[in-house]
Amino acid sequence: MKKIENLCIVDDDNVFQLLIRIIAEKTELVQRIEIFSNGKEAIEFLNSVRNHANDIPEIILLDLNMPVMDGWEFLEEFALLKPKLDKKISIYIVSSSIDPTDIEKASNMKDVTDYVIKPVTREKLINLLNTL
Repeated sequence: MKKIENLCIVDDDNVFQLLIRIIAEKTELVQRIEIFSNGKEAIEFLNSVRNHANDIPEIILLDLNMPVMDGWEFLEEFALLKPKLDKKISIYIVSSSIDPTDIEKASNMKDVTDYVIKPVTREKLINLLNTL
């Protein structure tokens, strides 16, 4: 199984951030984890590393409901930034929302790989990492 160089968590929930970090570290499938509390911070990071493929995450776990810039706004900005990135990124929306409207909207977005409903268990995360 291939190791993930860089996983990015974009979520304002500190407990979720810690939980995913612990699970990812215990799987030993992820080398580095970047954590951002809103979409704006994540977009700024991606902009800063866009020409450095090793620093660009392979996977982004994206929450929908965050302050400053939510997940939907992040996806709009990401669509503009994507052509400038030197690596393909798989974006997984990870949300507690079971609203069919959110799920349908996400499934119609070409940059979204999948929609994962919280909580994220060790098994869910391992399956997600194995899809690369």
